Amino acid sequence: MSALEWFAHKPLGGGIFWIQERFYESGNRANIWLVRGSQRDVVIDAGLGLRSLPDYLRDAGLLAPAEGAGPRPLLAVATHVHFDHSGGLQHFEEVAVHSAEAAALLQGDNYEAVTWLSDREVARPPRPGWSARQFRVPPVRPSRLLQEGDVISLGDRQLTVMHMPGHSRGSICLHDKDRKILFSGDVVYDGSMIDWLPYSRISDYVASCQRLMELVDRGLVEKVLPGHFNIFGAERLYRLASNYISQAGVCHKISACAMRSIASIALRVTNSRITSH
Repeated sequence: MSALEWFAHKPLGGGIFWIQERFYESGNRANIWLVRGSQRDVVIDAGLGLRSLPDYLRDAGLLAPAEGAGPRPLLAVATHVHFDHSGGLQHFEEVAVHSAEAAALLQGDNYEAVTWLSDREVARPPRPGWSARQFRVPPVRPSRLLQEGDVISLGDRQLTVMHMPGHSRGSICLHDKDRKILFSGDVVYDGSMIDWLPYSRISDYVASCQRLMELVDRGLVEKVLPGHFNIFGAERLYRLASNYISQAGVCHKISACAMRSIASIALRVTNSRITSH
């Protein structure tokens, strides 16, 4: 299967494209965002990597050439290293990730990447004989380590890094302040927020949700482009963040701790099998 078959995209206007993996039919299917700038293009998250995303961008004509030259520089930014967002980073020459998860990406740590893929989630295998048991996130050396407050310049637009741990220790949002757009990764999306993975931390998540509410209070976000599911606005962002905070009591912490223990064991068993194959 070619990259052109595997991916599909939808233009959102303003130099932003929404890309998805057509045959990964799962709630874990991540949204991929291409943001084009006057001097640099940025891909936010990269999917599973079963087919080359840069090949798709080129073949679909989404990489507009720089003035009088080849295509503009292309940077892939991982909002975090979970497998559904980081598997495709291997196909990019320039990769950025928050420093807290750089070692996991460099080592190909499929425990921290929470690699969990089944054959039934892939409607059409990317090549003959492919099996989900073979899948893992390969080691990738990041070319740029991100920190809170860093600015990724695309020329005519700037994306500010907001370190928002809780879902994972290196989770980030990217904020386009001028256009009041938040690329939120898995920090927040219109669904149940996951805080029971090996490197999740509820207290961090509460603090991150408080920051999200402050963005809305200050009128700094009007549109959220999340890591999963559909785009939503400021009112929904505020409600999702405030609901999480209100539910993060003792009972929630106990159940999340139990879930984390089960997930940790299952991931270690699964990834020991992957390593032995």
